[in-house]
Amino acid sequence: MIDGKTAIAIIPARAGSKGLPGKNIRPLCGKPLIAWTIESALRSRYLDEVMVSTDGADISRVAAAYGAKVPFLRPPELSTDTATTLSAVRHTLDYYRRKVGKEYDLVVLLEPTSPLREEGDIDCMLERLADSWEHFDSIVSLGEVREHPSIMKRLTGAGLEPFCPELVRNSRRQDNVPAYFPYGVAYVVKTNELLGEQTFYTKRCTYHLVKRYQNYEIDDLEDFLCVEAIMKKEWNLQ
Repeated sequence: MIDGKTAIAIIPARAGSKGLPGKNIRPLCGKPLIAWTIESALRSRYLDEVMVSTDGADISRVAAAYGAKVPFLRPPELSTDTATTLSAVRHTLDYYRRKVGKEYDLVVLLEPTSPLREEGDIDCMLERLADSWEHFDSIVSLGEVREHPSIMKRLTGAGLEPFCPELVRNSRRQDNVPAYFPYGVAYVVKTNELLGEQTFYTKRCTYHLVKRYQNYEIDDLEDFLCVEAIMKKEWNLQ
C-alpha cells in the first residue's frame, strides 16, 4: 500500500511463445526468467499482491515456488497469439473482485521478458504516481532508442523509402530529437482509469526513464543471449 492506496502486481506469462519456446521458465543466470521479475516485485515496499497470470502449469509451479500467487490458470481464449495483455489484466481484476472479494487502486504490470530492473525502479514509479496523483493517472518506463525513427526504412518492392518521411533526418544521431520506447520494466496505472480508457497509456501519463543497459525485451534467442551477457557484466553474475 502507498498513501492509503492498494496495488497489485500482475505478471503476464503466456506458455505459447513462438520466438523462444519456454522462455518464461528458461534458466537465466541461475534462475528461471520469470523468477527475476517475481523477486523484484516481492522486494517492493508497496505492493499488496504479486501474482502471475499464466495458462502454463509448468510456469505456475515455478512462479509459486518463487513466491508469487497463482490463483488460477488463464483460460484458453485469453492465451492465444492474438490475446492482449490488457484482456489478461481485466480477467485478473475481475477474478479478484468476484472470487477473492478484493479490489485494488493501482495495477502494476511487470513483463517477465524485461528482467533488467534496478532495485528501486518499481517503488520509484509508484512514489512518483502517488506524489502526482492529481495530475497523472499512469506512469510507464521508457528507454531512449538508438535506432532513431528518422533513419528507419520501409521496403517498396525492390526499393526502399523512409519509414517516417515526415521526420527530418540529421546526419548525426545525437542531433535528432530523442525518441523513446516503452520497455517493460513496469507500467503503473490507476485501476479505474485503466478500465475506463482501456489502455496503460492513459491521457494523463507520465514516465520513468531507465538506463541504457535496461533497454531490452526478450522475444527470441538473440535477445536472451544479450540480456544474459548484460546481467553478467552489470550485476557481476555467473
